[in-house]
Amino acid sequence: MGVRSISDRQTMLKKGAGIFILALFCVLGIALAQRHGLLDDLNIGLMGAAGRARDTSGGAIVTLLMQIASAVGGTVGRLCLLALALAFLWRRARDRAIWLLLLVIGGTLLNLALKQVFAAPRPDLLPHLDIVHTYSFPSGHSAGNMMFFGALAMLLGTRRAYGAAAVMIALIGASRVWLGVHWPSDVMAGWIEGLGWLMLCAVWLPARRGQQ
Repeated sequence: MGVRSISDRQTMLKKGAGIFILALFCVLGIALAQRHGLLDDLNIGLMGAAGRARDTSGGAIVTLLMQIASAVGGTVGRLCLLALALAFLWRRARDRAIWLLLLVIGGTLLNLALKQVFAAPRPDLLPHLDIVHTYSFPSGHSAGNMMFFGALAMLLGTRRAYGAAAVMIALIGASRVWLGVHWPSDVMAGWIEGLGWLMLCAVWLPARRGQQ
């Protein structure tokens, strides 16, 4: 049975809490910069480039791929993947399944709260290719999938798992800009938020059997 000493746990908690607080400050900084127009060149430039690419001969195929990625990383898609992960873990490592479930629930509530705090409207530079009903900042897709796929990578603990998680997180984040429903800075803030929450929750990640 894996255990950690009290001093190790306290050290990890301080580090995790520090990273989480730093992440929230970074999200606040991005929000203020965005609100004061300091990120307009970046946001308009990248989204404008996406809009021009959408109108090219291969744009329709890329749009379809981006819609699929966005659906996989959306609330329904992520819940389906979470259910599969929990079903796989429940009999093998119930404590790790509970950790994953609480991480996702807490992270989702955190993102909803931040959206209400900042109350940022959706971008209107491009026609939206996805139906959206919530505020824009920070991106829920980006934050939620950073948490979920990052947590899966932690549970598996292999380089391939971390690599696959990074690809999925990047693809889903990019899809939100391509579909015109998020500024790049929304996506960036979502990734930072998700990473901060992930590092905080990692403090309570149950050890694998046989680990000390």
